[in-house]
Amino acid sequence: MPSLPRSTSAGRRAAFDPDPLVDLLVDALATHRLTTLVKDDKILEDIREVVFRRYGSPDEEDAHKLSYFLTCPWCLSIYFGAFAAAARILWPNGWRPISRALALSTVTGLVSEARG
Repeated sequence: MPSLPRSTSAGRRAAFDPDPLVDLLVDALATHRLTTLVKDDKILEDIREVVFRRYGSPDEEDAHKLSYFLTCPWCLSIYFGAFAAAARILWPNGWRPISRALALSTVTGLVSEARG
């Protein structure tokens, strides 16, 4: 009986062999989820309200930049994107399951919103 090959064929990747394009997509979805978590999710609403009470509502003309920052997806995403990129490089084995969970949460939320 022939033995099974120890390596994968040239056209297939091992389960642990990272694909840079998949990692980029997962990190993009994870960045979206972290941004949404801070900007919109009910679970962090109390923290946003504390900031708004102390520094003013982001809609007010003289509001502090921190209030605006917590409601700006462009502002938040650059920091979360940088965090994801750094985590992917510095802590790949730890970041991989976290980023995948965040990405799956994003996809679930977007599908749920699309279904109404």
